[in-house]
Amino acid sequence: MGGTFDPIHYGHLLAAEESMRRLSLDRIVFVPTGAPPHKINREVASSEDRYAMTLLATAGVKEFSVSRVEIDRAGRSHTVDTLTEFLKTPGRSLFFITGLDAMLGIASWRDYARLPALCTLVTATRPGYPLSGIDGLPPEIREGLKVVEIPQFAISSTEIRERVRDGRGIRFLVPHLVEQYIESRGLYKGGMGQA
Repeated sequence: MGGTFDPIHYGHLLAAEESMRRLSLDRIVFVPTGAPPHKINREVASSEDRYAMTLLATAGVKEFSVSRVEIDRAGRSHTVDTLTEFLKTPGRSLFFITGLDAMLGIASWRDYARLPALCTLVTATRPGYPLSGIDGLPPEIREGLKVVEIPQFAISSTEIRERVRDGRGIRFLVPHLVEQYIESRGLYKGGMGQA
């Protein structure tokens, strides 16, 4: 499951859990983006902070793990490179899970047409993004795409960052350990406010 996870929240965790159950997946590997190519117009918490928050959010869930593959790779992170890296382990079949908002922009991803040959693409529904948008995806993406409808959970990382910046609470939007991490590091307050 790829994403910026800036920060990771219960919507991400719910999408992972629903995907795992509905598609009978053995496990979910969260892959925080190292240098997100689609986020160059805004500040993003450091890759180490986003990695740490993802570890905290998934701690104790035996089917969930977190990979550093994109964080440790130099330069911008691209899904095609990550999937190619994961496929170096023989006998592995991959599913790549991302939110519908990200999937609708897939035509702007590097070498996106190669993705269906590397994995099964999965998109999780998101409030505000109608499923009819899938009709506009390139045919090679649309044809094999699996859609996992998750309960309407109107939560976004953008909203969480804004709430922290404005001094509003984020309890029950993110796992408690992630909330504590954000507070201890001073993330998202008046810009990034990183320690």
